[in-house]
Amino acid sequence: MTRKHLTLRHAALASTAVLLLAISGCSDDNENFDVSTQIGPDPVLPEPSQDLLPDLKVAEVVGWAENETPAVVDGFAISAYARDLANPRTLHTLPNGDVLVVQSKAPPGKPVERPKDVIRDFIMAFAAGSGGDKPTNLITLLRDTDRDGTVDERHDLLTDLNSPFGLAYVDDTLYVAAADAVLAYDYQLGQNEITTPPRVLTPLPGGPINHHWTKDLALSPDGRFLYASVGSNSNAGERGLEAEKGRAAIWQIDRETGASRVYASGLRNPNGLTFNPESGALWTVVNERDELGPNLVPDYMTSVQDRGFYGWPWSYFGNHVDPRLHPPRPDMVEQAIKPDYALSSHVAALGLAFSMGMAMPEAYANGAFVGNRGSWNRSQFNGYKVLYVPFENGRPTGEARDVVTGFLDAEAEEAHGRPVGLGFDGTGALLIADDAGNTVWRVAAQDAAALAEPIGTDQMPPGSPVAEEQAAAAEAVEGATPSTAPAAPTTATDAPASGSAPAPDASASPTAPPPAEDPAVAPTPDAPANTGDGTLAAPTPPQTDVPATGPEGGVQDANPPSAPTQP
Repeated sequence: MTRKHLTLRHAALASTAVLLLAISGCSDDNENFDVSTQIGPDPVLPEPSQDLLPDLKVAEVVGWAENETPAVVDGFAISAYARDLANPRTLHTLPNGDVLVVQSKAPPGKPVERPKDVIRDFIMAFAAGSGGDKPTNLITLLRDTDRDGTVDERHDLLTDLNSPFGLAYVDDTLYVAAADAVLAYDYQLGQNEITTPPRVLTPLPGGPINHHWTKDLALSPDGRFLYASVGSNSNAGERGLEAEKGRAAIWQIDRETGASRVYASGLRNPNGLTFNPESGALWTVVNERDELGPNLVPDYMTSVQDRGFYGWPWSYFGNHVDPRLHPPRPDMVEQAIKPDYALSSHVAALGLAFSMGMAMPEAYANGAFVGNRGSWNRSQFNGYKVLYVPFENGRPTGEARDVVTGFLDAEAEEAHGRPVGLGFDGTGALLIADDAGNTVWRVAAQDAAALAEPIGTDQMPPGSPVAEEQAAAAEAVEGATPSTAPAAPTTATDAPASGSAPAPDASASPTAPPPAEDPAVAPTPDAPANTGDGTLAAPTPPQTDVPATGPEGGVQDANPPSAPTQP
């Protein structure tokens, strides 16, 4: 179906949408709201509000003309790195400078469970980019042989994948996070196509309902673990407990064995997983919940604590209670960790990339770039840009700055594109995956020299504190036997409970496995069950299980903090 030729069915749905929107009305709460007050460590949080329908306003995607580009601030130049893609979502630079772009769409089969789901999905169709007749769900290799900022070669490395998203590369192995599993492919740098079948490293929560399907990946600085993001299976728990097992979480996966556990939970839809080169801490951006009003809840970026719980679904931005959940869970709210830095409400933050060690101007050389894909449920648009947040001593400090804009024409209610995944090419220039404009953009500093050698996505920049620690550790253990390495957890009982209180030393290396038993860590009770009458049964006794790889390669039954059903 094209946007200009709706079927009779969709035309009828459109009429229903218009009628219900008229009945529910559109809130004026955000007409004069200053979204900048929600960017930073202490955002302004108004009272929650609920309507029959949330505000629905989506910019229709019109794409880019041949001579059009986004706008950049002074000190940068922007150009098209690669065009004519099909829904590019994430980017990954290999150690030789080749760039992998993941082109992906959501898996089919998402059910319609409420009347407003029909309306929302109809409206959201206008926000989606169209890859035309080009195939998607593939990984394409982009090669800039002369390092002049223009792609000279492109090859489809892998095709016919199941909604791929996250990538990692180490030890001649390419890891791909698909919608329901992490796959491992044998791969040599310089290879243009992968024809050998993968092995399944570990399954991840998938269908038949896969509400937040994007699964991102990050490799630990020591190369031992992969971290995979798994979004919730609902907005705020309305599908009940069973649908949320192992979700709204970041998993830690042992690369050698595939053993896995929930590393952190209560994160509604985490993406943009990456390690801070200065501190070595794992960071993520998170899409928060909807339908509490146009100015709630702010999306955010945060460092991720081992065994940390971040509130979803019972609370948001620390201890702010979501009033829709019954019965309340003050025990869970009390555990919730306040995120580090809010990005404002409904911006759909999906990309995160640290600039340390890259070819950036001095004012942008020690911080993080964030890709905000853009809102759909505010009467005033929000997002549709790439911003920069300065860091100091491993923490965000100071005000965020817009760096790349022009994706949105607010007056015409049209979007040329929507920024998603971020990365850096082999020269150290910023790359932006624009999944609606079907383009990868390159943002180069006008006064910074290109990198002498490429820095892969999974590598720490030379000279960074983490790289220096790695070098020192490698020198110290030279000649050591493999038996000196600590054992990875291989069963559910080997790891502490997901969602429990964070370890006292939050600055400790996020790649170190937790002790098998830690009396300071209290197990988290399982979520209450839906009774079917709008209330929830009493919580079950505390559980200590976390997802682990079962004997058949599947995920065993587990009990991380899970979502109750809303009345």
